[in-house]
Amino acid sequence: MSRDGDRVVLVTGASRGIGLEVVKQLAESGLTVVLTARDIDKARAAAEPLSASGLAVIPKQVDVADDASVKALADDIEREYGRLDVLVNNAAAFADWQEVASSANLDSVLSVLQTNLFGAWRMTQAFLPLLRKSDHPRIVNVSSGGGSHGDMQFGLTTNGGASASYGISKAALNTLTSKFAAELAGTNILINAVCPGLTATSPGMENFGARPIPDGAKSVVWAVNLPDNGPTGGFFRDGSPLAW
Repeated sequence: MSRDGDRVVLVTGASRGIGLEVVKQLAESGLTVVLTARDIDKARAAAEPLSASGLAVIPKQVDVADDASVKALADDIEREYGRLDVLVNNAAAFADWQEVASSANLDSVLSVLQTNLFGAWRMTQAFLPLLRKSDHPRIVNVSSGGGSHGDMQFGLTTNGGASASYGISKAALNTLTSKFAAELAGTNILINAVCPGLTATSPGMENFGARPIPDGAKSVVWAVNLPDNGPTGGFFRDGSPLAW
């Protein structure tokens, strides 16, 4: 690995929750982290206390569901850094947790897919040329056990099929990860999907067994810091493979 201070990481959906904690943990380890959000004011507000403490955190705006916004960010990163070392596709949209496939509003489903699947796809396509310029490029797709058959609590066949569009979008994200890994085999780009586990991103979630945000973020940070001979095309939680 190059020195941590030489590595540039971009995290989407990073103004709050797991994304913000990932930014914090990576910046504390010495990386330069681009903190992005759809709303630049929210990105700046999230980045300000981290920057004020001496961390290299740079706020940027991007809407992962918008081609022009993604291209503008890619051009911006190329001008400022000339490359990207790590892309963390964390931005996510959430549907009604009671939603089932038979009655789902397909316009709402499409909105979820635009962010959770196509947003990550769009970002990866746009930033691949910059990742190819890195010595140790990594792509981390923040997925969910809700998109797997291996999660016995929230998986695809649990809870009567509830949260249908969210689960389907995350299953598709896992599939996208596999496809990119197959395409990029033989290169130095490692791409993996990561489940942070049920994490207390909203008040009261601890009552349902959710773990603290820093614990969930560690799974993502693990995938960012994989060695060059690390896995690619996998689905992991806490550094261990998950079936999906």
